[in-house]
Amino acid sequence: MRRGWLISWFCAALALAADDSVLIKNVTVHPVTGPEIPGGSVLVVDGKIAEVGTRVGGRGGARVVDGKGMHLYPGLINAATNVGLSEISALRDTVDLDEIGLFNPELRAEVAFNPTSEHVAVVRASGITAVVSLPGSGARSFRNSGAGTVITGQGALMHLAGWTWEEMAVKRSALMDVLFPQIQTVPAQFAAFASGPPRTFADEEKRYKEQLVSMSQFFEQARQYEKSKSARTADFRPDLKLEAMLPVVDGKQPLFIRAERERQIKDAVEFGDKEKVKIIIADPHEIGSTGPLLKSHGIPVVLGKVFTLPMHDDDPYDAPYTLPNEFYKAGVKICFGTFDVEFARNVPFEAAQASAFGLPHEEAIRGLTINSAEILGVGDRLGSIEKGKIADLILTDGDPTEAKTNIKAMFIAGRSVELESRHTREFEKWMERQ
Repeated sequence: MRRGWLISWFCAALALAADDSVLIKNVTVHPVTGPEIPGGSVLVVDGKIAEVGTRVGGRGGARVVDGKGMHLYPGLINAATNVGLSEISALRDTVDLDEIGLFNPELRAEVAFNPTSEHVAVVRASGITAVVSLPGSGARSFRNSGAGTVITGQGALMHLAGWTWEEMAVKRSALMDVLFPQIQTVPAQFAAFASGPPRTFADEEKRYKEQLVSMSQFFEQARQYEKSKSARTADFRPDLKLEAMLPVVDGKQPLFIRAERERQIKDAVEFGDKEKVKIIIADPHEIGSTGPLLKSHGIPVVLGKVFTLPMHDDDPYDAPYTLPNEFYKAGVKICFGTFDVEFARNVPFEAAQASAFGLPHEEAIRGLTINSAEILGVGDRLGSIEKGKIADLILTDGDPTEAKTNIKAMFIAGRSVELESRHTREFEKWMERQ
């Protein structure tokens, strides 16, 4: 009796293993980190890439996907979104962003991530298999100028498939989201809207310097807290905010510094040097003279929307379109994000616009895949089609940065994922209308 039960269990285990094995053959493989492989195959076993090449055979029971004439790319990554934390912006109960307080490092995006969000399936349909979900919207206005949140919390790298946030988390607490202070004057005509008197440049510069001092003091508090914790002093009391800062001051977790302007970028680099912490520059709107500075420090950049208006009235119309290439020419590693929810699905087309205005096409693809993974500290796990990496794959009928391309199949951690979304359901409903 016991022997029969063991045999049944063993057969069931084999069946499950077979279901986890997939051979994708007869495709043009785009590893991203190497030359494309025409007529190639990829074998996926237990959620990871087991073999890549032209002579790859399936294992017993492996499901076979014949992709003749199609292309296989690594899953795309949107390196900055609010996906999973915001559903309908007009309904505050569905938005879990922008908490009150100057420093909120203890907030973790992954624990608030909504696996059933409609945005997850919509974003996935564009070939995006993973996103960075940020706890702050990054919105700046006259109302919060100089007085809003600086540290919004910890962003997480999330897969776009799974039943729970624990299952979907690729890298919890991947970065610390920071809205770096900026000088933002309030002209007299907007003073009423800002609920206060007009603020001159001198007023804003003073406030700006005060916030930088407050940031430095907060970092020093975190270091003193770490010393007290290590020494186990009698007066030591746990503090969630300072506890959350320990990976930052230890150099294990990067600061994701949102700095739009040239001066902000320079001050952010200076702040990183002073505090001896890792930084990533996020959503810059201009490069100015910062290219050599970023390159010399090895600081990467997560670019925001390319489809946007120029920052200054006298900028060329195509300044946002050429900005990615300016950073690339300066030798700065770049990747792409959208810093929102509603347009998170469009990140492949943001990269395409940059490619149309000078950025080499292969670099645009890298900015959606391996560059994102490396900047986020998971380059050994994601971002390319290589043996041993997590099998995040998309099967397409063309270049994923082109709007006419269709995503034919998707695999996240080796599992086939449905591409149905609210959009496709609406399309099918109306196509059936008599």
